[in-house]
Amino acid sequence: MWFFLKLRVAVLCAATLAAPQWMIAQQHTTFLGMDRNDYPGDADLKALRKTFTFTGYWLNHPPGADRNTWTGKRAQLQAMGFGFLLLFNGREYKELKASGDAAGVGSSDAAAAVRAAASEGFPKRAIIFLDQEQGGRMLPEQRAYIHAWIDGVVTGGYTAGVYCSGIAFRESSKVSVVTAKDIRDNAGIREVHFFISNDRCGPAPGCVFSNPPPAPAKSGVSYAEIWQYAQSPRRPEMTAACRQTYAPDNNCYPPGISPSSGLHIDIDSADSTDPSHGRTQ
Repeated sequence: MWFFLKLRVAVLCAATLAAPQWMIAQQHTTFLGMDRNDYPGDADLKALRKTFTFTGYWLNHPPGADRNTWTGKRAQLQAMGFGFLLLFNGREYKELKASGDAAGVGSSDAAAAVRAAASEGFPKRAIIFLDQEQGGRMLPEQRAYIHAWIDGVVTGGYTAGVYCSGIAFRESSKVSVVTAKDIRDNAGIREVHFFISNDRCGPAPGCVFSNPPPAPAKSGVSYAEIWQYAQSPRRPEMTAACRQTYAPDNNCYPPGISPSSGLHIDIDSADSTDPSHGRTQ
């Protein structure tokens, strides 16, 4: 009898160790990913893939950058097993105000996002997230831009999402606004997917790489599909309670990557190994 029990345990263990990726994915409900403005470099992909199931992928110049180093890297990342989080850098309020036609700028940027996604080989209906860096209540020009961008992306055959803050912004002593809620409440009948930024320690755990990671809904935004819970560099006013999880230079570095490399990252959790549904196989 003991022989058969031991044999059964051995078989179960072996089956677990040999389980294919799709079975492992079914066993987890949340998955760990990363994003950063600069492409990490081909040499570090293998080390990064040991920790992360997906990566951010910029379709235009990231914030503050004068070029996009992610261009042309889709096939290589997919071959390494990464899923994708497609990002498009949006416009700041002052630029929209100066344009005099925020909706027109939104439509033009949407067309650029669609062209870039198609050129990079991402399939139709993949989710492209508009990077909305400025938080609080959206002003009329911002709202017009976001709505036109969403409509243009959908018309182009892709799906639209927004990266924005999930932290309450205090407008007055009595009124606080969460950017994600403001965008969602004013989107009308538009379908919008949300990639939420909330690095405030509690609920954010800091620069930690738990597996599985905390669920996006724990970000404070119940409808979040992706949660960016750690940023590089850390924001002192948000991360005092978990500052010890970050490196001495206040950045977040992946396991197996030396801080001397400069390869700091932002950490994301998602409900899928491929949050943008950008894989082609």
